Order: sequence, then structure tokens, then C-alpha cells
Amino acid sequence: MAILVHPTAIIEPGAELESNVSVGAYAYVGPEARLGAGTVLHHHACVEGFTQLGRNNEIFPFSLIGSKTHDLKFKGGRPGLKVGDRNVFREYVTVHVGTNDGEFTQLGDDNVLLAYSHVAHDCIVGNHLVMSSHAALGGHVVVGDHVNVGWNAGVHQFCRLGSHSMAGACAKVVQDVPPGLIADGNPATIRTINKVGMERQGFSAEDIALTRAVYKVLYREGLNRTQAAERLAAHPQAAHPIVAGMLEFIRLSQRGLASGETAATETKQS
Repeated sequence: MAILVHPTAIIEPGAELESNVSVGAYAYVGPEARLGAGTVLHHHACVEGFTQLGRNNEIFPFSLIGSKTHDLKFKGGRPGLKVGDRNVFREYVTVHVGTNDGEFTQLGDDNVLLAYSHVAHDCIVGNHLVMSSHAALGGHVVVGDHVNVGWNAGVHQFCRLGSHSMAGACAKVVQDVPPGLIADGNPATIRTINKVGMERQGFSAEDIALTRAVYKVLYREGLNRTQAAERLAAHPQAAHPIVAGMLEFIRLSQRGLASGETAATETKQS
């Protein structure tokens, strides 16, 4: 199928454009960039660096995808960015390549990044992220699937956002947010389970009840993390993906889990 390139666009020698790609006015594609089939690069958008885009991505005006890392430890080489399929980068979004030679920032499929949001170097983002305007992921942040990051939220370097979790608007996330839970505030603390988000993804009432039970063990019973993990490991449903996934998330945590408010009343969503 035809490749449509506006006459004012700049496509550097070496760039790869697959079938049905559209490049708008004054857009730029760097010499090491690859745009997968069906990708749309709107006017004044830019894809540069060693960047590999999958199929049917859409990049809106003034976005910069594949820019050089901000990390001052950068020593040269060819770090890159790998992006899956059907991602949407709205106006002024920035996504940086990795820092070290041969390493990549990675985004999966079906993610939506709204205006002015930022994904820093070496992040690993799963699928179906919704990232609101002005939000930012620091370097090396790991994001699971079906995560929601609210307006102006900031996630500290090396933090992890578990699948089906949410960071509320203006949240300052400095520790890991476990799967299926909501963090909010400055610094962000765990408030409740992401019941609405889980319902939208088709979780059963039983699965949501189990998530709530896991949340209570972690945040409502006054246990430290070691005690809570032991309690979950002894749970009658310890082999269930929700419990087993939480135990694995705890095991892999480097920055520790975000704290909770054990005496607080759960929000109306619960």
C-alpha cells in the first residue's frame, strides 16, 4: 500500500517506512527510525534515535519519540526504543531511548499517552496504559498492564506500578504500587482497591473480593511486609493468580511497597 509523505516532511536516509505509513507536514523521521505499517505521523511530530515502532501507531503534533536520554550517565553507543502496536502519543508527548549501549526503553501495545506526558529512559511499559496529561514516569519505571496514571502524577525512578493499579491525579509515587490498588497523595499512599478498573476489565465479583482480602492483609491488619507476605503465602487461595501475583510483586520490589493508612476510611469507590 502507498506511503504518504508530505513534501515538507524530512525523512532522513536510512529511515524505514513500512506500508500505508502517513507522514504529515514538517514532520521528521531520523535515520535509525522505523515506522511500522499503518503508522500516522502528524504534522510537526518527530521520531528519532534508534526507534522501532510497530503497526498502526499514531503520533500527534509536536511529540518527540525516541529522543536522547536525560540520564547524565549516558556514555554513547546505540541505546534505543521499542514500541508495539496501536499506541497513541498525543501532543507534546516525549519518550526517550535507553541509556546504555544496546538497552531499550520499551512500550507494549494499545497505550494512550495524553498531552505533555513523559516516559523517561529505560522504562518498561506493558499494554493498555492510560497516562493523563502532564504525568511523568522517571527512569527505569516498570508499568504492568491496564494501568491508569492520573493528571500531573509523577512516578519516581525505579518504581513499579502493578497491573490494574492506578496513580491518582497529582500523586507523587515514590514506592511500588501493588497490582489492583490505588495510590494517591503526596507522597502517594495506598487508598483502596481499583474496583472500578477491575470491573471494566471483566474481573468477577469473586476476584474483586479476593483482591480486597489481599489488600486488607497488606494494609489493614497492622502487619509488616514480611508478616503480610507470610499470611498471604498461607492463604487458602495462595495459588490463585491474584494472590500469587501479589506475592511475586512483593518479592521483586526494590523500593518497597507504598505505605497505607490503616486507620483511614476507604473511599467511596470501595
